[in-house]
Amino acid sequence: MDIIISAVLGELTTRSINFFVSKVSKPVPLDVEDCLHKVLLRAQVIMDEAMGRHVTNQAMLLQLVMLRDAMHRGYYMLDTFRYQHHDEEETKYEDVSHSSSLSIVNSVKRLCFSSRGGLALKELQETHDNLSSMILDLNELVLFLTSYPRLYRQPYSMHLQLANCMFDRQMEAQLVINFLLHTQPHGAEELEVLPIIGPSYVGKSTLVAHACKVERVTDHFSEILFLQSDDFTDDELAAFSEECARKRQNHVSNSNRDIRFLVVVELVRDLNEDAWNRLYSSFKQCVPSGSKIIVTSRSNKIAKFGTAQALTLKRPSHEAYWYFFKTLTFESTDPEMHPRFTYIAMEIAKALKSSPIFAYITAHLLRDNFNVHFWCKVLAFLRGSFQKHASNSGEHPFDVLKQNRPTYFGRMDTPLEVCVLYHQYQCSTQDEVPKITVQDVVYGGVKPRGKFEVLAWRSSIPPYYSYVGTCEIQELKSAAVKRKRSMKDGTTLC
Repeated sequence: MDIIISAVLGELTTRSINFFVSKVSKPVPLDVEDCLHKVLLRAQVIMDEAMGRHVTNQAMLLQLVMLRDAMHRGYYMLDTFRYQHHDEEETKYEDVSHSSSLSIVNSVKRLCFSSRGGLALKELQETHDNLSSMILDLNELVLFLTSYPRLYRQPYSMHLQLANCMFDRQMEAQLVINFLLHTQPHGAEELEVLPIIGPSYVGKSTLVAHACKVERVTDHFSEILFLQSDDFTDDELAAFSEECARKRQNHVSNSNRDIRFLVVVELVRDLNEDAWNRLYSSFKQCVPSGSKIIVTSRSNKIAKFGTAQALTLKRPSHEAYWYFFKTLTFESTDPEMHPRFTYIAMEIAKALKSSPIFAYITAHLLRDNFNVHFWCKVLAFLRGSFQKHASNSGEHPFDVLKQNRPTYFGRMDTPLEVCVLYHQYQCSTQDEVPKITVQDVVYGGVKPRGKFEVLAWRSSIPPYYSYVGTCEIQELKSAAVKRKRSMKDGTTLC
């Protein structure tokens, strides 16, 4: 009996010790959060250093793209872990001053007592481990970075950089620059062609414009010509050939250096192989040897026209979009000091479905109205409006907008009216733009009669496009029924 009791007590003692050891060895939430924050800062340093140098190695650029994506995921996971526990309904009625002073430490403690918190902590640890491993593998890359010449940069803050520079495309821009500056073997007769593929409003024209602004590119090419058309007719090609011949003659008489042209072709629609062959043949006849061609299109079919591997641009991931939207919205304000605002901003970013134009519009609106009740009102309006549109048409309004079809948007302060956007187009810097903005129509009290033009957004970066649409405000039918349904659901319908 004594032997059995001793064995049982020994087993209990061993299990107790193992239990306490396991508890002590488990990662503490604040430790994991702090470690991930530190490794994210290391990743940020590497990315900032890379973006400040002329990197020409293609494999190194691809590694940096992977690190950039992992960094965005890391920041997203960190913010989710910190702020996602703020319940939306509680947020609506919490005082702003109280929400601003909430401690991050207390927030994390509450989260850790829930099962969701335990899962989030595990994901946070995995994110930290993956990013740490990636940075460790990039030790040699960091050493190689110092061998590349620096770019001249003015001091900037992050929110100014994102507002006035391309976001998330620096490595892709370097790939384009490397293609443009690559010298063909002596005597090569074929024109090099780089296809750039991507959906609408993904930044194809912006990427090309930034590459063309680089001093090394402008010094390398005598002329940069832009060509855009639905279909390249014989008259258009003849006019382009005459322009090339005239510019070529001017450079022959005024300069002794080699003459090269860069031709940027923006395809509005698909181009079949016969039409491309005719276009390419025309280029070969009118542009000097050593010239290059960039072709942008929404269709993957143009990949076969390239002599270089096509560069495909995708819409930003949700993690990258959140990084972009948060920086634009809070600017120099520290999001950690306003956890409830940050939570609402995360929910708004989800509703915007990675639309860059509406990121600028909404971020500007939130900055000008830094009030938690107003932010909750915007979130409820967006959710209700988008859900209503989806229930009626089966599509998200932004998906309809990308196809340039009539799109219905609610009006936040007048729920019995909708704004119908019929047509969207781009304007150059020389064109006049409307004074009425989408923000005035959707979130303000402006009510012009009939159809009118509205300015969605004016870009502050090359090629400085303004995005304009044709709008009309309509009243909803069965107003009483819709008002009753709105009150029942507790949301504002479009």
